Amino acid sequence: MKEIVIIGAGLAGLTCARRLHAAGVSCVVFEQGDAVGGRVRTDFVEGFRLDRGFQVFLTAYPTARAWLNYEQLQLHVFAAGSRVRCDGAMHEVSDPWREPESLWATLRAPVGSLADKVRIATLRRSARRGSLDQLWARPETTALAALRAHGFSERMIERFLRPWFGGIFLDRELETSSRMLEFVFRMFAEGHAALPAAGMQAIPDQLASGLPTGTVRLGAQVARLEKGAIFLESGERIAASHIVVATENAGVRALLPEVVVSRWRATTTIYFAIGKSPLGAPKLVLNGEGRGYVNNLVVLSDVAPSYAPAGQALLAVSVLGDPAIEEGALIELVREELRAWFGAQVTDWRWLRSYRLPRALPARMPLVPMQSVEVRPGVWIAGDGRSSASIQGAMESGEAVATEILRQSDRRS
Repeated sequence: MKEIVIIGAGLAGLTCARRLHAAGVSCVVFEQGDAVGGRVRTDFVEGFRLDRGFQVFLTAYPTARAWLNYEQLQLHVFAAGSRVRCDGAMHEVSDPWREPESLWATLRAPVGSLADKVRIATLRRSARRGSLDQLWARPETTALAALRAHGFSERMIERFLRPWFGGIFLDRELETSSRMLEFVFRMFAEGHAALPAAGMQAIPDQLASGLPTGTVRLGAQVARLEKGAIFLESGERIAASHIVVATENAGVRALLPEVVVSRWRATTTIYFAIGKSPLGAPKLVLNGEGRGYVNNLVVLSDVAPSYAPAGQALLAVSVLGDPAIEEGALIELVREELRAWFGAQVTDWRWLRSYRLPRALPARMPLVPMQSVEVRPGVWIAGDGRSSASIQGAMESGEAVATEILRQSDRRS
């Protein structure tokens, strides 16, 4: 009997499977790893929850709202604002719509002029105007060009917008699409940045839990495709009415060499176990100094206490890219930077683990509206490399492919 076969149990593959299952159509998901999640994984180390790379979940993602139970995820939200390190001190820059009590501190922060801070409101209004389909169809340039065209000063860009958006896009140069800039700004305006209590892997775990037992096969490496079937490394052949390739680019290239794949953006996350949070607030800290390795940091246990064992705190430091420097040397350079920020206490911070992620986010430019991609008869591609580089993009892509498969099946029946 032929089934719909999905290769890859990341967010795209799992959402595809959930959409098919909701329509009463069976499928099987083959995952080469030891757990679901793809790039959204969490490790449990010495009582700490370490996401594989600093990630946040934006609650306004429309496809996530459709498929996830937020209450079960036990989401903990970040404060609506950041602290910016510049001029040798920390300065508050908050969202006045959500934290009006911080308005005066935000206006005084030396990250830009009063006019710059007013332009944040006009950018917010622009990003929320119209439908998402209309947003994806807007004229496109780079994020940096769009910020300059909006009138932001170089001071505001360098001290606040570049480290903030650069940390989201893993793109310090802000070469990311202006459409993605507006989409992300809209998601922040309409929802919250949050962490599940059990770590980011709780998201794919919840998606998988909604599938019948046996739907996902772990440790199953797909070796090759042929018309109407796949072959596992074990030699097993599985007949398939449709095949959905929902792996990262390396997997797509190996199985479908004719497909052009996007390039990747890299990041490095360094985790420290610390005795006490130097922030005492669930806020992101941005490096507005314009130098150094640290782009941003956060005490994750200030956001979600379950990320650290009792009596300890968990600090995540984000370094953009994959620096060509030995691990120990990079950690010491980061410590040296942080001593200037937080003083001698940094000496006692204990390194836990680093994640160097050369394939953290796909880089898409131009960023065209998402389309279901049938690359061969009955063979489809899903993933954030075919949509926006985000949790929303991965889930939206998987859902769209499943919907198109169902539409084709209905038409043929």
